[in-house]
Amino acid sequence: MAHLAWVGLGANLGDPVAAVREALAALGNLPRSRVVARSSLYRTAPVGPGTEGQPDYINAVAALDTTLAPTELLDALLTLEKDFGRQRSARNAARTLDLDLLLYGHEILDAPGLHLPHPRMHERAFVLIPLCELAPETRIPGRGPALELLDALPDAHIDRIAD
Repeated sequence: MAHLAWVGLGANLGDPVAAVREALAALGNLPRSRVVARSSLYRTAPVGPGTEGQPDYINAVAALDTTLAPTELLDALLTLEKDFGRQRSARNAARTLDLDLLLYGHEILDAPGLHLPHPRMHERAFVLIPLCELAPETRIPGRGPALELLDALPDAHIDRIAD
């Protein structure tokens, strides 16, 4: 049985626009999965401690129909990150590609290395804006409607990139 999974994409090293576009295409090559929607690209300032002086991020969100289990999908996303040169050093470090499994159907999961929904997605305009572009009716399990969560966030400087 297929599940709808939402994946957040981001990059701020190298050519991040090209990296996110290529990653969106690569998601379509994941086993037992197909991309059913993808957001516009957005330019956002880095967020969090240790991001001072980093270049802006390019972010997007994609929806996948997948029969992969959540852990299988996460493993595939982590492999894709490595294929794009991702090196995990410090938390909030700049990156060639970041792929986050945001939602997997309506599942709530708290397992080692995988928490669904993504534990900070409701605090991140760079996730909620592209998510709401695609599916404004989305409800984040345990948190509420994505649009209401977005409205509750402080204004963030996020620019949509023309395709």
